[in-house]
Amino acid sequence: MTQTAKTAADAVADVQDGSTILMGGFGNAGQPMELIDALLEGGATDLTVINNNAGQGDAGLALLIKERRVQKIICSFPRQSDSWHFDEAYRAGEIELELVPQGNLAERLRAAGAGIGAFFTPTGYGTELAEGKETREIDGINYVLEYPLRGDVALIKALKADEQGNLVYRKTARNFGPVMAAAAAHTIVQVEELVPAGSLDPETVVTPGIYIDTIAVIPTASGQRAQAGAASFSRK
Repeated sequence: MTQTAKTAADAVADVQDGSTILMGGFGNAGQPMELIDALLEGGATDLTVINNNAGQGDAGLALLIKERRVQKIICSFPRQSDSWHFDEAYRAGEIELELVPQGNLAERLRAAGAGIGAFFTPTGYGTELAEGKETREIDGINYVLEYPLRGDVALIKALKADEQGNLVYRKTARNFGPVMAAAAAHTIVQVEELVPAGSLDPETVVTPGIYIDTIAVIPTASGQRAQAGAASFSRK
């Protein structure tokens, strides 16, 4: 049954040391910043994080890495112009990196949610990324065997949820949210708005509530302005 947490801190309070965390977001788009901040405050450490990036700037995942709370990261893009906290930790030998091509990352997560034991992909064949992995030729094409990526906890962000946990995303902020929600044992989502069950158009629901365990309602500044404007209009 989906629970609604009073705060972001309450939502992540049960995350344990050593957990594998699936963390939504493509860069800042769709990154559950407030949940990550609450995780930072909560003290969980020795984490394995699966994310598209390895943090950027001085916010969100980057701060977890800065505080040496992440012992391993599995991602597609570990380095960019503002990934200085990852760079420092990696050069110091204080964080382990598993590099995964982006399509493989998405499919390994999807496979976990779909109950697929493993799959063959041509991506990475003949490169260092395939070293030590099973390979096979199928219809004249060489493939690499890849395994699912599962998480103890998924932290994702959506635009809106109903009371049963059905989710609607905002444009490209959707990115890894749906596959991560299905690939974790416990999924926590932060949303800008919680609405009554049955009020969402079923055609717009991307993630069914069956995958969501905890909802934290965290309006953004723009969402708060919109709500204030609506309230002002309704009083006129």
